[in-house]
Amino acid sequence: MNLAIRDIRHNWLRFVLTGLGLGGLLGIVVTMMGIYEGALADAVRLPRASNPALWVVEPLTKGPFAEPSRLPRDTRELVRRLPGVAEAGAVTFETVQATANGRPVRLYVQGYEPGRPGGPGNLVAGHGITESHYQIVVDASSGLRLGERVLIGPYHDPYTVVGITRGMVNSGGDPAAWVTLLDAQAVQFAVAPPLQRREKALGRSPQQTNDVNAVMVQLEPGASTSAVAAEIDRWKHLSAVTEKQQEDYLTVFVISRMQKQLGMFMGILIVVAAVIIALIIYTLTMDKMRSIATLKLVGAPDRTIVGLVVQEALVLGIGGYALGIVLVAAFRNRFPRRVEMLPRDLAVLLLIVVVVCLLGSALSVRTAVKVDPAKALSG
Repeated sequence: MNLAIRDIRHNWLRFVLTGLGLGGLLGIVVTMMGIYEGALADAVRLPRASNPALWVVEPLTKGPFAEPSRLPRDTRELVRRLPGVAEAGAVTFETVQATANGRPVRLYVQGYEPGRPGGPGNLVAGHGITESHYQIVVDASSGLRLGERVLIGPYHDPYTVVGITRGMVNSGGDPAAWVTLLDAQAVQFAVAPPLQRREKALGRSPQQTNDVNAVMVQLEPGASTSAVAAEIDRWKHLSAVTEKQQEDYLTVFVISRMQKQLGMFMGILIVVAAVIIALIIYTLTMDKMRSIATLKLVGAPDRTIVGLVVQEALVLGIGGYALGIVLVAAFRNRFPRRVEMLPRDLAVLLLIVVVVCLLGSALSVRTAVKVDPAKALSG
């Protein structure tokens, strides 16, 4: 006969309601862990999309994803002619507030030269860009559909959606989009009409720029990444950032604060869960002190009483943990940010829950084993 199971059956409603509350709390912890991993996956997804060996950026900068970088467009040809370089493509990056069917759409627009590195990957519908102007490929998370018109830039130029990708967002969670480099430069560096009129009234002519934000480099088979990077740094006076360095910069400089915040909240919630489990187990133990005294009176060993308390704590903790995972798995696709539930993180959380349950039941165990058997005979 298992005393813990009998007690749970006797107080099943209390255990169910407590398990639901604890499951919701642990579900929040699982969600934060998933958002933490999802933010890391989102941050490196775009840099990995075109699989460049090197990012050539403005000197003394950390790359286009960590901080601003501007280069003359002809930098691409300077880099392309270096030994070991197979291909190079100029790209721009900019977050824009667009409009589609009267609703606002926030996009992270990447401009690239069709036929060169930097184009969209992971297409799930439609096709890539086939014309030099006013075509756009967007990620499915934007909510846009094939054939839909998107108004972008100070002139509200209409872009037609010709392709859809999946899972391509920037480190902030904004859906990625691709247009031709010429269109991207027009959007990023165009002068708004009111400013043009003011400059003309002052006798000045606003200048359009032909700058880009970076050059993506593909190497020939067998070429040394470090040797080509050193060549670019020494002779072209530019910064050459490897893919690994770009990912490290994103992790350290871009999303580190959010990761620390999520880690702090996860720690607080785990402590709160430990306190809740301890209070619940202590309350349940106090409610049956007379029954525990009766057990001791009839000669039940302390290990039976300890098992009763610890098993109930583990049932609550593990049951809430399982419920939390089920809730997050059921609603993970409805979150505005990606939620990655990795087996490693779930295993670590399970271990933490078990330890918390054992520690949380310590006070109740101490109180239960010290109860006076004579209390069973009191009125």
